[in-house]
Amino acid sequence: MTSPAFPRLILGSTSRYRQELLQRLGLPFDVQAPDVDESPRLGEAPADLAMRLALAKALAVAALNTDDVVVIGSDQVADLAGQPLGKPGTHERAVAQLTAMRGQAVLFHTAVAVVRPHNGFSQTLMSTTRVQMGHYSDQDIETYLRCEQPYDCAGSAKSEGLGIVLLDRIESDDPTALIGLPLIPTTQMIRQAGLDPLAWRAMHHPQP
Repeated sequence: MTSPAFPRLILGSTSRYRQELLQRLGLPFDVQAPDVDESPRLGEAPADLAMRLALAKALAVAALNTDDVVVIGSDQVADLAGQPLGKPGTHERAVAQLTAMRGQAVLFHTAVAVVRPHNGFSQTLMSTTRVQMGHYSDQDIETYLRCEQPYDCAGSAKSEGLGIVLLDRIESDDPTALIGLPLIPTTQMIRQAGLDPLAWRAMHHPQP
């Protein structure tokens, strides 16, 4: 009896946070960096930016591979009153972001795209998390940034780390979305694309 063929899974992102989340499924996957210009278009809404970039990343990586692959692309944009907040990159920009966010509600739009060129599958989904920021002090900002240095994190506050002390409330339909990859819809989409984590695990780890 031959084993069913499974496509190769690729995460189109070099984000270590997304890699750590995807590892929870127990599937082998490759990581490839998408060559995509992430600059927002004039007047582009934060949610639209996240969705466009997620699909662009998935398609860019898929185009690099000729074998049967399922590619996950994802992007997250923090939204403060309609203005996008990206990764700060520097201490000064992180201070400015956290100062502007203080006491405000911030929306974190996390978009996911899954494509499988061999069968024409392409699907996108948005998971939005509402975060109510606390009324922290300027000293709190400085202490936090020195301790965690979250300069590669959109919005400058890592909810999975010390940044949780800066938050008052998180409202989300997926607890992994804020970290960078909503696993609930991601799992649903890769199953629809033809890569079922449960079937893969059953084949490679049969029950005694």
